[in-house]
Amino acid sequence: MNRKNSFDTVRIQGGYTPEEHNHASNVPIYLSAAFTMGSAQRGRDMAEGREPGFTYSRVGNPTVDILERRIAALDGGVSAVAVSSGMAAISNTILAVAEGGGRIVAHHDIYGASLDEFVSLAPKLGIEFDFVDDINNPDEVGKAIGPNTKAIYAESVTNPITRVTDVDRLASVAHQAGIPLIVDNTFPTPYLFRPIEHGADIVVYSSTKGINGHGNVVSGLIVDAGRFDWSSDRFPQFSEPEFTLYTESNGRSRSFVEAFGNEAFHQRLRCKFVRLLGAVLGPQEAYLELLGLETISERISKEVSSALRIANFLNHHEHVTKVNYAGLPDSKQSQLVSSLFPKGIGAILSFELEGSEDRVDRFIDATDVFHYVPNVGDVRSLIVNPARITHREVPFEFWERNGLNVNLIRLSIGLEDADDLIADLEQAFETAYRD
Repeated sequence: MNRKNSFDTVRIQGGYTPEEHNHASNVPIYLSAAFTMGSAQRGRDMAEGREPGFTYSRVGNPTVDILERRIAALDGGVSAVAVSSGMAAISNTILAVAEGGGRIVAHHDIYGASLDEFVSLAPKLGIEFDFVDDINNPDEVGKAIGPNTKAIYAESVTNPITRVTDVDRLASVAHQAGIPLIVDNTFPTPYLFRPIEHGADIVVYSSTKGINGHGNVVSGLIVDAGRFDWSSDRFPQFSEPEFTLYTESNGRSRSFVEAFGNEAFHQRLRCKFVRLLGAVLGPQEAYLELLGLETISERISKEVSSALRIANFLNHHEHVTKVNYAGLPDSKQSQLVSSLFPKGIGAILSFELEGSEDRVDRFIDATDVFHYVPNVGDVRSLIVNPARITHREVPFEFWERNGLNVNLIRLSIGLEDADDLIADLEQAFETAYRD
């Protein structure tokens, strides 16, 4: 009897059949730039899509393919595309959806590099962003949607304030307008939250973070739900004849919609953007991602538990003026969190210190167990001052609305003992406030 395997089985075995790889129990690393095609006929069959196979690692690699299959299964998508970084995942997705120009609705309280791209780079490529203050306000989002809007973009848990997005409600707004919902799910990972189950059409990850979990690889993933109808006049790039889809049997070029239907997005993404712009993931990096996935449940469960303890500790500290962690029981979003995130919102939180920025500098310099690193999602606990490092690209006009200021500190909680982490923070407080 066939049954659907659980998350913990898929994260270890998904997308991989040992018999197809010389019965290797671990996924092999295919360190080959190219692959022999066997015969002229097989080469033509692969080129025209009649037979699956690998020809060149910029187009596809067996190790990378296994990672893509595994993450698609974990997220509930039809396919995933692996790329060389989280920003490559975001950029390629935005370019593919708004190819030729258009507008995208987004909230501005997001990762600094994402906002920098949306404000300063994308408009030069003909893609404009309409920012809303509250992504969970359907009226505000709806009013921002116009005839040339191509998508809504949101972070499931924002960086660094950890506001939670009501993905179900946002998906309803997007679909009523005939546009897809793109969700950056980097902080929760598919272990804590699966946006596709809540209506998202495309999910992007900086898999450098919690998916890999060990801070030893830079990578990105794009997951396609395979449900959106790309045949709309709003997205002409998916319905136009594509030269690479020419086959002699048809005697003409097909469009991506004609050839792939609702899977047109990831097929065009892979063929036109990853293949031509070249931000591919290497097989060694894919292997490290697969290793990270094997322990994702245990890692993140402990990290979330420790993060909640640390957030509670900070919430009652005399020198802390504010804690940003939507997973706290007294959070304004506690009801939404309990509904969407029963296992927690993740291992990242932020807080504000009282006093001058000098206190922040002294606090960071005094930490010993925490590493001062502009990253998150590592087995090591990390600390950073976002306004000066990870979010310094955010224009000043957004600072107050985004909760960004020079007193803000972001923590990424790792696998160290929680008591040691709290003790490290306590001695940093003592040092920072010792006059």
